[in-house]
Amino acid sequence: MEREEDLQCRGLKIIQDNNLYTFTSDSVVLANFVKIKKGEDAVEIGTGSGVISILLSAKMPIRKIYAFELQKEMASLAKRNVALNFLEDKIEIINEDIANFKKYIQKASLSVVFSNPPYMNSSNENASRVKAIARHDKFLTCEKLCSHASALLKEKGRFYLCYPPERLCELFVQLNKYNLQPKRIFFTENNKKQIKLCFIEAVKGGSYGLKILPTLTVNDTDGKYLESLHTKYF
Repeated sequence: MEREEDLQCRGLKIIQDNNLYTFTSDSVVLANFVKIKKGEDAVEIGTGSGVISILLSAKMPIRKIYAFELQKEMASLAKRNVALNFLEDKIEIINEDIANFKKYIQKASLSVVFSNPPYMNSSNENASRVKAIARHDKFLTCEKLCSHASALLKEKGRFYLCYPPERLCELFVQLNKYNLQPKRIFFTENNKKQIKLCFIEAVKGGSYGLKILPTLTVNDTDGKYLESLHTKYF
């Protein structure tokens, strides 16, 4: 079932479909963490409904976002959402495996790559094919994600992503392997003080030195997102 929602940001709207994959607070937090400077181009790996790229189009002085989405159904929905917000000149939805990015973008040419990737163990897949691909890392492993982010980025380019804390060792190994140095990191927790996710900014060819930011609580006692979600750090 489809529904149109107000993103509560400069009049932006989004169509969500319960039969596909709907975005969560992860996407909102990541959209507030990513920084794109004037004149910079960016790539999103796994855009889903397009929500992060759409939010960034309002928050950042972007020139162009190339938003890759493997699944045909989600890419079609993302294109509709981009059109709904009249952002076709800023966001290009590409229904393609990120492994094939050279068909669209020159290697080592971008300043920013960002992703809210599938990070659940691929051996425990959801019954829905669309949701399984969106949530589980069978088609986008940690190594594949880091290797393609590094290949896309120019020297000193920035990579933003979120990942579960229990898989941080694996992530850091792959970041190091592909010359992506973590520079900023923070965790999110729910109202029960349970750590849920880690958000990381890594720099290609960056120097050593990691800044750990305060933990961000993303729910109040009523389960609503705190106002600080948008303003606490970013």
